[in-house]
Amino acid sequence: MTVRVVVVDDETLVRAGFRVLIESEDDLQVVGEAADGTEAVRMIRELRPDVALMDIRMPGLNGIEAIRALLGGPAPVPVRVLVLTTFALDEYVFEALRAGAAGVLLKDTPPAHLIDAVRVIATGESLLSPGVTRRLIETYVRRPGYTGPVTHALDGVTGRERDVLGLIARGLSNNEIAAELYLTVGTVKTHVSRLLSKLGARDRAQLVIVAYESGLAGSWDARARGGR
Repeated sequence: MTVRVVVVDDETLVRAGFRVLIESEDDLQVVGEAADGTEAVRMIRELRPDVALMDIRMPGLNGIEAIRALLGGPAPVPVRVLVLTTFALDEYVFEALRAGAAGVLLKDTPPAHLIDAVRVIATGESLLSPGVTRRLIETYVRRPGYTGPVTHALDGVTGRERDVLGLIARGLSNNEIAAELYLTVGTVKTHVSRLLSKLGARDRAQLVIVAYESGLAGSWDARARGGR
């Protein structure tokens, strides 16, 4: 099956570079390019691609607003959005995840990793650059709107599920979580599915948001630094 991709970036050379990279793979195809959020929303609604590579900072309608327009409201578009950003601490990264982005990668990600990310996103999984995840954990509690953990956010979540959620927030894959907790990969997948259901999250990226808001991400990060 060919994965159909729309590339959204306000820089012509960046779009061209992504097109060449993506179309070098037999199973990937660029079906459109957009230079701003308004054009992206129109194009994605029309073409219905599998994946959109979305820049955040663009003139006019930015990437966050475009994601909200596509994924929110009564008629969301079934597109998986992979955000590409220049800075790990881009002020909009967290809002992109909240808006429904399925993943976030830095623009200096090696080409092979970007290609793999497009394939992973297309299958319905979520993906966060470990570097982005770590920086978000470190800075989340310093955000101006942060008022402290939402203590009721994890009501009904078991202890083992909290362990899995904390490791998801650290950017670990299912295989890495299985190794960390001495579980099978199948068991980890079951825990992830239950977390998605219990927390009303649409994907792995939104589980990370819950981990931040509940304070779980910070506690797991502290345990990791303590040599757990």
